[in-house]
Amino acid sequence: MSIQWFPGHMAKARRLLIEQLEWVDVVLELADARIPVSSRNPMLNKLLGNKPRLLLLNKMDLADPIWTAKWLTYLKTSSPVYAVSATTGLGVKQIVPELERMVMAKQARQATKGIRPQAIKVMIVGIPNIGKSSLINQLTGGAQAKVGNKPGVTRGNQWVRIHERVELLDTPGMLWPKFEVPEVGRKLAALGAIKDDVFDIEELSGWIIDWLKLYSPKALLRYQVQDVVDVTLESLGRKRGCLIHGGRVDTLKAAQIFLRELRMGQLGPVTMDYIPE
Repeated sequence: MSIQWFPGHMAKARRLLIEQLEWVDVVLELADARIPVSSRNPMLNKLLGNKPRLLLLNKMDLADPIWTAKWLTYLKTSSPVYAVSATTGLGVKQIVPELERMVMAKQARQATKGIRPQAIKVMIVGIPNIGKSSLINQLTGGAQAKVGNKPGVTRGNQWVRIHERVELLDTPGMLWPKFEVPEVGRKLAALGAIKDDVFDIEELSGWIIDWLKLYSPKALLRYQVQDVVDVTLESLGRKRGCLIHGGRVDTLKAAQIFLRELRMGQLGPVTMDYIPE
C-alpha cells in the first residue's frame, strides 16, 4: 500500500514557513506522542537550521506512558522536549516558562546593547491534525484558533498572543513529499494525519490489526476474543453489527469504526514508534 500526500496548500505552507522564520525567536514543534519519530517532518531540520526548537509530544494521554517516558529521555539530548495533551491541558503549563528560558541568553545580550525586551516570537509547526489549534486554545484559555478533528483545518498563518510576553504564529500542518519508509506513511494515516480519502482504509485497517497482534496485542482485547490471532476486519465488523444483504460484513464500515476507535484511544494507550536499538 503506497500513501503519498503533498497537495498545493502544503507546498505553500513550506514557502510561508521559510519567509517568516527570520521573524521568530523559537520554533515550537508538535509531534504525536504515539509516533514521536514518524510524526516529525524530516524537512524541518534543513528548513529551520540553527533556530532554537522546543519539541512537544502531544496526545500523551493516548500514548503508552512507559514508552513516552523512554522517548522523552531519548529525545532530550537534541532539544528541550515535553509531553503534553492539548485536549486535557496536561503538561501545557511547562511551555511558556521553557520558552522564556530558551530566549534568556539572547535577551541578556540585547540588554547589554540597550535593547529593551520584546515579546517572544514563537512559530508553531507540525503535521496535519497534530493538535496545534487545540494547544493554542489551551494556552490562551479560549477558542482563539479554529479546531477540527481532520487534517487541513488550519490553512492560513495567524499570530496569537498566548501570554503577556509571548506571541505565537500558527501555521498550517505540513507533510513531506515522499515517505521513504512506507511504514511511516501507514502510521501517519492510521492516526489521522492524512485524509482518509487518499488511501484504502480497509487495507490500512488490516495492516494495523496485524501490527497490533505483533507489538501491542492488549489493544485488541477490547474486541472480547479468546485469542487476538482471531481478530480480523471481518470479525470486528460482525461484532459491531456491520452487516449487509446475505449476512455479509460491510468491511468498509468496519474499517471506519476501527480507525475511529484507534484514533480516539478506545483501544487503550498505544505507541507505534519504538526506539532503535
